[in-house]
Amino acid sequence: TACPIRGCFFLFPSHLLTFADGRSLLVSPCLSDQQELRLTERDATELRVQEVEEENRQLRLQLSQSQAAAAQVQYGSYGNAQWAASADPGPEDGENTAEERANRTDCPQRPMVERCELIHVACVCAGHNASRDVVTLVKSILFHRRNPLHFHFITDAVAHQILSSLFQSWMVPSVQVSFYDAEELKSNVAWIPNKHYSGIYGLMKLTLTKALPSNLTKVIVLDTDITFATDIAELWAIFRKFTDKQAIGLVENQSDWYLGNLWKNHKPWPALGRGFNTGVILLLLERLRRIGWEQMWRLTAERELMSMLSTSLADQDIFNAFIKQNPVLVHQLPCFWNVQLSDHTRSEQCYTEVSDLKVIHWNSPKKLRVKNKHVEFFRNLYLTFLEYDGNLLRRELFGCPSQPSADSLRLQNALEELDEDDQCYDFRRERIALHRLHLYFLQYQYIPAEDDTDVTLVAQLSIDRLQMLEAICNHWEGPISLALYMSDAEAQQFLRYAQASDVLKHRKNIGYHIVYKEGQFYPVNLLRNIALRQANTPYVFLTDVDFLPMYGLYSYLRKSIVQLDLAHTKNALVVPAFETLRYRLSFPKSKAELLSMLDMGTLYTFRYHVWTKGHAPTNYAKWRTATTAYKVEWEADFEPYVVVRRDCPEYDQRFVGFGWNKVSHIMELDAQEYDFVVLPNAFMIHMPHAPSFDISKFRSSSSYRHCLTTLKEEFHQDLSRKYGAAALKYLTAERNI
Repeated sequence: TACPIRGCFFLFPSHLLTFADGRSLLVSPCLSDQQELRLTERDATELRVQEVEEENRQLRLQLSQSQAAAAQVQYGSYGNAQWAASADPGPEDGENTAEERANRTDCPQRPMVERCELIHVACVCAGHNASRDVVTLVKSILFHRRNPLHFHFITDAVAHQILSSLFQSWMVPSVQVSFYDAEELKSNVAWIPNKHYSGIYGLMKLTLTKALPSNLTKVIVLDTDITFATDIAELWAIFRKFTDKQAIGLVENQSDWYLGNLWKNHKPWPALGRGFNTGVILLLLERLRRIGWEQMWRLTAERELMSMLSTSLADQDIFNAFIKQNPVLVHQLPCFWNVQLSDHTRSEQCYTEVSDLKVIHWNSPKKLRVKNKHVEFFRNLYLTFLEYDGNLLRRELFGCPSQPSADSLRLQNALEELDEDDQCYDFRRERIALHRLHLYFLQYQYIPAEDDTDVTLVAQLSIDRLQMLEAICNHWEGPISLALYMSDAEAQQFLRYAQASDVLKHRKNIGYHIVYKEGQFYPVNLLRNIALRQANTPYVFLTDVDFLPMYGLYSYLRKSIVQLDLAHTKNALVVPAFETLRYRLSFPKSKAELLSMLDMGTLYTFRYHVWTKGHAPTNYAKWRTATTAYKVEWEADFEPYVVVRRDCPEYDQRFVGFGWNKVSHIMELDAQEYDFVVLPNAFMIHMPHAPSFDISKFRSSSSYRHCLTTLKEEFHQDLSRKYGAAALKYLTAERNI
C-alpha cells in the first residue's frame, strides 16, 4: 500500500484487516494498532473513498507537473531552509531530530483533523471588487475541502448585500456564513493613519478578537486575494502544533521590505528578521483574548506611530511590531502556506515543484500582472477557479450530514411534488430552480433624483446580446438595471469586455446582476424579476436589451411621469415599438424623421410581419398624428413595453424560453386595473439579430409548443382564482382568437 505524501508514493508493508463476515481490507501502516481496532466496516469504506480521492488528487498533481515540465518552467531551490519548517516546533515535534523533522515523507504530515470537524475562516471584504475576489477564494477552498466550513465575513453594506444573496442562492451543503458590520468596528482603527491601498479595511483584522463571537476559539484569517491549491484542513491541523504560549501563526515575509534595503531612506516598521505576511493568519482567539490582545496591539501602534507617523502595509505593520516585542507568541508556518507574488518577492525560493504549493497570495496592487518568472503558471491556476462552474461545488460531504437550509428544504419539497413522467416536467422544474446570483457584479453608484421622478431602464440578456449595451448607454443616460444570464466563464468574459469598453467603464449607474446558468431553458421572467427588484428608483421602464430608446427618452419619461401623475394613478405608459431589418441604421432623431423612414419602408411597426397582435392595440395610426397621451384597451396577446411604478406585479416565472412571458405580465397589469396610456412623442427601435436558441426550439418542437399551451391554461386558472370573475374575460378573449 502507499502513503501518498506531497506528490510522491512511498511503499510500506500493509496490514490486513479482516471483518467478521470474512471480508478483508488492506490498511495503511500509517494507522496505529488502536486505530485499526476501532475500524468498523463503515470506517473502512470511508477510508477507501478517501484513498481514492487522494489518488485522484495525486493524478492531478502529476498532470500539472508534466504540464509545467513541458513549458520548461525552471524552479529555484528552497534557499532559506527555515521557510520549509516551523520556526517553533509543536509539542509533537519536540523530540524529533532536525533530520527527522526535515523528512517530509512520514505519515504524520497528513491532516490530523476530525472527519466532520467544523473549520472557521474569517475574511474582511468591502466593495464590489473585493466581493468578486472573495468568490474565487471561496471556490478554491470548496473545491479541495472535506470538512464543514463556517465563513465569517466583516463587510460593508455593499459586500453584505452581494455575499448574502450569493450564499443564500448557492446553497452549498455544510457551509455556514456569518456577517459582521464593518461600520461598527471602524472606530477601533480609524485613528490609525494608513497609506495602504486597502484603506481602513486593511486594518480590520486587528479587531477580530472583538468582532467574532466570544465562544469562537480559533480561526483561519485570509485576505481576499488568496487562492488555495490544497485542502484547508491541512492548514487548520497546524493549530495542534502550537506550543502553550503561541497564539498567532504566520508565514515569513518573502520580500526585503522589513529589512529596509529596497531603496534609499526606506524606513519600514520594526519587525522580527524579515517580518511576517498577514495574508494568511492562524489565530488562537481564546488565547489572544486572555493576554489582552486589544490593549496590547493598541499600545504597540501608539508607540510606533510617534516615529513612523502612518502604516504602509496596514495591519501587517502593527502585527510585526507587536511580534517583535512578543516573539514567543508567533508560530512560523511553512512558506508554502503563503506564496507571495508581490514585487521584489523571493517566493521562488519557497517551492521546487507543483506539489509544494498550498496557498498563492496575489499581494501586489498589480494582482495578476505582477512580475514573477512563474506568473503564467500561477495565473492559470487562479483562472481555473475564477471560471470554475460554482454549481459543481454544491456536492454533499461524504460522511458529514448537514442540516439543510430552509430554501433547500422548500426546493426539495417542491421537486418531490413534481411528476417526472409529466411531458412538461422540465418546464415545471425550471420554475422552481434556485439560480446562483451575484448582485452588482461591477461597481455601482447611484445618486437619487431629488424630485422622485427618476426611472430605471430594466432589461435582461445573455452573452450573445452583449454588443447592445454600449449602444443603449449612448441612447439612455439614466440608471439601468440588468440581469445577465451567464456561466462563470462567460461572466469573466463580460468583466473583461466592460473594463475594456470606453463607454461602459465610465458608467457607474448601471447595476449588473449575474444569474448563473443552470437548466436547459432561458429563465427570461426570472431574469426580469431580478433586474426589477434591484431597481432603486420610484419608476421602471420595462424593456428588452435589443431595443434602442429614442434619444432623450430618459428626460421625456421623467416629464411624462409628472404630467400623467404616475405617483397617484395606476397608469402604465406605453412606449411605441418599431423595428428595422437593417443591421446599419441611421437612427431617427425625432418623431417626424421616424415617420418618414416608416413611409419609406426603412422602419416597420414592431413584429408587423410575424406577430401583429402583440402591438396592434398601441394603435399606430392614431399615434402618427397624436400630440397628447391617449388610453388604449387591453386585447389578447398585447405585450407593449411600459413605464410603471416599481411596485408593479412581477413577471410569472413559469414562462421560460420563448413565448408568453411578456403577454402574461401585461395581462396581470390589466387584471390589477392598470390603464395603458400611449406616449405620443416616445418611441424605441428593435435592432436585428440572430434568432435565439429558445425560439428555434419553439419552432421545431411540437412538445415545446404543447407545454406552452398547457402553461397558458394553468396561468388562466391561477388568474381566475386570484382575481375572481373579472379574470374570465382573458379566457374568453383567448377562445375568440
